[in-house]
Amino acid sequence: MARRRVGVLGESVDDARAQIFTAAESVFQRYGIVKATMGDVAKEVGVSRPTVYRYFRDRDTLISAIVEARSRRLFDTARAFLRERPTFGEQVVDGIVHLVDRGRRDPIMRLLVTPEHMDTATALLGTSGLATRLNTEMWSPLIDEARDRGEIRPGTTDEEICDWITMVQLILMGRNDFGDSDDPEHRRMLTRFLLPAIVREPARTSVGPAAVCG
Repeated sequence: MARRRVGVLGESVDDARAQIFTAAESVFQRYGIVKATMGDVAKEVGVSRPTVYRYFRDRDTLISAIVEARSRRLFDTARAFLRERPTFGEQVVDGIVHLVDRGRRDPIMRLLVTPEHMDTATALLGTSGLATRLNTEMWSPLIDEARDRGEIRPGTTDEEICDWITMVQLILMGRNDFGDSDDPEHRRMLTRFLLPAIVREPARTSVGPAAVCG
């Protein structure tokens, strides 16, 4: 039986990065993201620290790459789920709740929103613009479809919509009271305060005297 090679990364860049991802995820869950070091990751994967730096410039770059990869796994299924909703307003509300719920269930994302890691999360996801870039990638096809249906408020840009969605998602990710994706209170707040800034108000049908009299 051939012996398993220890401390050897895959020949392709993608294989090597995947091995480092797996090692890093294990290290982050063991030590926490704040305390884990690139040396810990190198030890876990069985290579030298300079070898890990060949693939990732620093720890934040590695964490960001992991967040991107884990987020993108949700995109196709999330869009399919949201296209079952008849309006963009429903897509926004259900989409934010759905993505926040899935994010909080993910072991790495769940770590990032703990009090110990909030400064790291703010820097990686908010200040760097990573969360907005990922949301733009996620939501752009749905926004385009909503514009074609005439559902977007005039003068509202895709960037503004994605910025609003990102801001709300980051707030909800960090809230300890977000424990149930079916909680009507979160949906009510999103519908009342977020949607008016994004979605065109439905046209109201006026009923005149002639219509009333028939």
